Amino acid sequence: MDVVDTLENISLIDLRGTALDRRTLRSRLPRASAEQNAPLEAVRPLLDDIRDRGRAAVADATARFDGVKTGTFRVPATALAESVENLDPAVRAGLEEAIRRVRTVSAAEVPSPRTTTVADGASITTRHLPADRVGLYVPGGLAVYPSSVVMNAVPAQEAGVRSIAISSPPQRDTGLPHPTVLAAAHLLGVGEVWAIGGAQAIGAFAFGFSDEDGELGTAESMEPVDIITGPGNAYVATAKALVREHVGIDAVAGPTEIIVLADSAADPEYVAADLISQAEHDPLAAAVLVTDSPSLAHAVDAHLGTRSAAAEHAERIATSLAGPQSGIVLVDSVDAGIAVVNAYAGEHVELHVADARDVAGRIVNGGAVFVGPHTPVALGDYIAGSNHVLPTMGTAAFGDCLSVHAFLRVSQVVEYTRDALAEVADHISSLATAERLPAHGESVSVRFADRSQEG
Repeated sequence: MDVVDTLENISLIDLRGTALDRRTLRSRLPRASAEQNAPLEAVRPLLDDIRDRGRAAVADATARFDGVKTGTFRVPATALAESVENLDPAVRAGLEEAIRRVRTVSAAEVPSPRTTTVADGASITTRHLPADRVGLYVPGGLAVYPSSVVMNAVPAQEAGVRSIAISSPPQRDTGLPHPTVLAAAHLLGVGEVWAIGGAQAIGAFAFGFSDEDGELGTAESMEPVDIITGPGNAYVATAKALVREHVGIDAVAGPTEIIVLADSAADPEYVAADLISQAEHDPLAAAVLVTDSPSLAHAVDAHLGTRSAAAEHAERIATSLAGPQSGIVLVDSVDAGIAVVNAYAGEHVELHVADARDVAGRIVNGGAVFVGPHTPVALGDYIAGSNHVLPTMGTAAFGDCLSVHAFLRVSQVVEYTRDALAEVADHISSLATAERLPAHGESVSVRFADRSQEG
């Protein structure tokens, strides 16, 4: 066994010769601290204030956290139109192609109603009904995310949602969200856009507000939504967790993460570039490589040093790579690596291994799986047609990527004839008696009682 003591730019976790049971893997794999993502004490009173004081509380929070004092939050239609007029044609072309591809995939995901006949005269129809109104959050902060507008809005539109609202942080100089975010919304035909960011946006979506008298200068009201989706920072994630007793949410997301499974034939520069592509999101972003090749581990580490030093966000990337959430994991074989990847249950999984397509079939815990050296995560971030709103922090073991299903509710229509009900009446009576709920059985038997002698 080759001895690998340390690496220069990222930590090393050597699992060779280690039993890869679930408990061991969950304790030894790199992961961000949960405390970093749960600022409860700051968010809870903010949400309470928005529920109690509405728009005035949103205004106070916007002034405090975004440095923007404004009398209005609704983005004017003229600003939406101007954002497209001023949009770089190359960016517009990219957004339009992303919209087309995500729409193609989303449209194919919409389920059709299905009627099942369980007996003569007895049928169950399963329907998928869209939410009436949804709130889509688009983050700001360290980067600009028009792609998140696409990833949130297109599935909602294809699901058939009637009312869609977008909220994104205001910029200090204009008091409006970033113009590229506005342009993406306008290209999608979404006219309700709000210049509200952070946890206060989540509170506004959940509780709504009304200011018909224009106490802040302009009368405007926001109706509460049924579902909130979209990524955000720790404050946004915590706010979503706290309001989910009032509204549906897609997930409580943590910082972005990538886990790459690579063998000795992988190109170390590709691997390093892909790890850095996610590390540049956030100092808390997780970048993990799993490999059975010590030589690849050293080569990737070297490229990480070279590429991160030359990157625009060098400090942010270096912090991410050096954090406890990032690392290179050495394993005995690709099979062992697959076990590690499934235990990690990462947001983005990349496969740089022989027979990558076959290996992909064995990756059962991953928000999105990117197969082969020419399918980088950045492809999925923008234009693959897949969705980039994905489960993080190990929740890919039970969570879903964002899709039309996030905006649909399953409802069943039950229809029985008299004869079909008569066929199961005795069964209902027996079960109702067993559960000590006799009125249930009587609600069926009354339909077959002889009432000719009544009154």
